[in-house]
Amino acid sequence: MATEAKRVDDTSERLQDFLQWCDRVGLVLSKKVCLSTEGTVADYGMVAKEDIEEGEILFTIPRSALLHQETTKVSGLLKKEKSSLESSSGWVPLLLALLYESTSPESHWRAYLSLWPGFKELDHPMFWSKEERDKLLKGTGIPEAVATDLSNIQREYTDIVLPFIMRHPELWNPNTHTLELYTQLVAFVMAYSFQEPQEEDDDEDDEEQRAPNPPMMVPMADMLNHVSKHNANLEFNPDSLKMVSVRPLRKGEEVFNTYGQMANWQLLHMYGFTEPYPENSNDTADIPVACLYQAAAQDVQSEPERQLFDERFKVLSQMMEENAAFVFSNQGGLTDSELHSALKLLCMSHEEFSEFRDNEGWEDDNEDDDDKISQAFSNAGLPDLKSSWKRLIHEAARLTLRSYGDAELESDRKLMEDGADLKGRSSRRWRALQVRFGQKVILHRLLELTAS
Repeated sequence: MATEAKRVDDTSERLQDFLQWCDRVGLVLSKKVCLSTEGTVADYGMVAKEDIEEGEILFTIPRSALLHQETTKVSGLLKKEKSSLESSSGWVPLLLALLYESTSPESHWRAYLSLWPGFKELDHPMFWSKEERDKLLKGTGIPEAVATDLSNIQREYTDIVLPFIMRHPELWNPNTHTLELYTQLVAFVMAYSFQEPQEEDDDEDDEEQRAPNPPMMVPMADMLNHVSKHNANLEFNPDSLKMVSVRPLRKGEEVFNTYGQMANWQLLHMYGFTEPYPENSNDTADIPVACLYQAAAQDVQSEPERQLFDERFKVLSQMMEENAAFVFSNQGGLTDSELHSALKLLCMSHEEFSEFRDNEGWEDDNEDDDDKISQAFSNAGLPDLKSSWKRLIHEAARLTLRSYGDAELESDRKLMEDGADLKGRSSRRWRALQVRFGQKVILHRLLELTAS
């Protein structure tokens, strides 16, 4: 009890230090809201002290208080050596800034960064053991995503970050700024950073893709938790950022921002939490292209058919990205055009495929317009698909369900109903169950909609 009381006192003290820092940097917090550690879905949150109408400004933070590669004390050096810090993630400059600021006693953002002491409480799946990830998250796609993350983080640190900090021992120390701390800061950026939207480009003919804006830390904004049915949104202005209510809030209601349309597997992978089933209206399940391949391969009976099938799948592989998947939500397909093309290709007759090769693709026709395709793969349209298409989707969904292991949907449903012992924001088993169960529900509904 004494230890818990001390933890609460320490958290309260850090929160007060942060609020005093907010006053000093010119962050204006509405009198109608307050930060709290009680009555919120996570350790910190924002709560309405009074009724709030739609369109009210909840807080305003000047851009000078944001923490990113251009505001950090080491911004000059990061800018000077920008070319040596390029990476596939684009996060290295911000992460170097965080390595410096989080370990500097004189940091301008010390009171802000102290809200996450040592970044030890972050509980993304990347901090679970491999055995725990593989057991609890099998089939969800998260173990594979985490493996990719950890490999990229280690390579980025070893190839770019470590040589850089070794060149500047007056600012960084490899014994302090370790791979472990770097990985924790990657998780911190994943969970708490914001990216400013690109400005609208009036030149519609400009096909050149601009790189996304780098991430930045936005104190106060990252204290708000996420739900899909949010009630506030962050607005970017030239001199400041504002959190604005997007619907009325009642006194005592928690203020929720949105991190975007995120399925539970994405929330757990990137932010370390899930929305309780069935509250996440953006939940999805993936059917890997490999499962569609296995489903289609079952029809191959002879060597000539095998050669034709391999040719078709080679074309499909050129159309799809490596490790691609077809995404389904609770309302039906989300990757409609990709799935339509795949099914059309795999179910072609020999003559149709020969014509397809001769024409180097499909001829444009009105049959394949986007609205019709979208409707065809909605829950309402799936039962009316061609029988050959339904059978492939059905079998691919069945194969995908097998990847989750032995636990059946009803077993997980019983855990959901009786799982009081699993509940709590610290329970990894409970969060994993939310992801697994939501995905299985979508796939089982798909089986029902495509049954013969």
